[in-house]
Amino acid sequence: MKTKEFLFKYVSFLAASLSILFLLGIILSIFKEGIPLFKEINVFDFIFGRRWHPTDEPPDFGILSLIIGSISVTIGALIVGVPLGVGSAIYVSEIASSNAKEILKPFIEILAGIPSVIYGLFGMNILAPIVRKIFNIPIGLNIFSTSIILGIMIIPFVSSLSEDALRSVSKDVREASYALGANRIETIFKVIVPAALPGIIASIILGFGRAIGETMVVLMVSGGTATIPSSIFSPVRPMTSAIASEMGETVKGSLHFQALYGIAIVLLIITLLSNLLMQWFVSREKNEKKIY
Repeated sequence: MKTKEFLFKYVSFLAASLSILFLLGIILSIFKEGIPLFKEINVFDFIFGRRWHPTDEPPDFGILSLIIGSISVTIGALIVGVPLGVGSAIYVSEIASSNAKEILKPFIEILAGIPSVIYGLFGMNILAPIVRKIFNIPIGLNIFSTSIILGIMIIPFVSSLSEDALRSVSKDVREASYALGANRIETIFKVIVPAALPGIIASIILGFGRAIGETMVVLMVSGGTATIPSSIFSPVRPMTSAIASEMGETVKGSLHFQALYGIAIVLLIITLLSNLLMQWFVSREKNEKKIY
């Protein structure tokens, strides 16, 4: 028995350690390829430069338009996906009957299992022509169309985690609210949702990470133009799209190759900061609740 416990302990430790090693390996490999770029190009010029023309002579490696493209479609996705995700979580957790839950939950979860290329095809061939016709614009591949597709993609992630957070609120809290005379709506929005807020915020930040890191949809639906957008109907080229579309055309070790890894570094830092923000917010909310 002791041998089994010993083996289980160290196999579990090895599994946990490998996840850390894999993460460190990914980070180190990206920085190894990307850092040499900054010996040739100033970091400020790289991040805040407005022109991305890596094949020109001389080349321009400014990624501000790519960063704005990524942030714009991600914010648009959150505007679409968060209300739908949190709203569906509230309905499934607090309002829906058992039969309705059995029907709705599988459909919401199926959204997470659809390959991103299917979303991309739908956005490119069906949604984009509709958007172009309704708004009478030259091209339907733009921020607006991309935001809708990405928003639909993040619904199951936001909904699932938000539902877990809502369900984790103690039954005693609900009963206390009803005992004080609150109706169902007041109990949901003034008691249950505030109590579950850390988990809901965590789901939103997870949705942010999912949206900003998506590649196939933005490659197919965003329009692929590396310019600073002037409206929500402007085509853009997010960072992931630039990496995916240009990496196959570069020579390994070239300045263009290093610049694409530089974009990956920026994207990684944004993602890590969003996760750190989530951890900080959740821990702060938990500490405040302990105080009270």
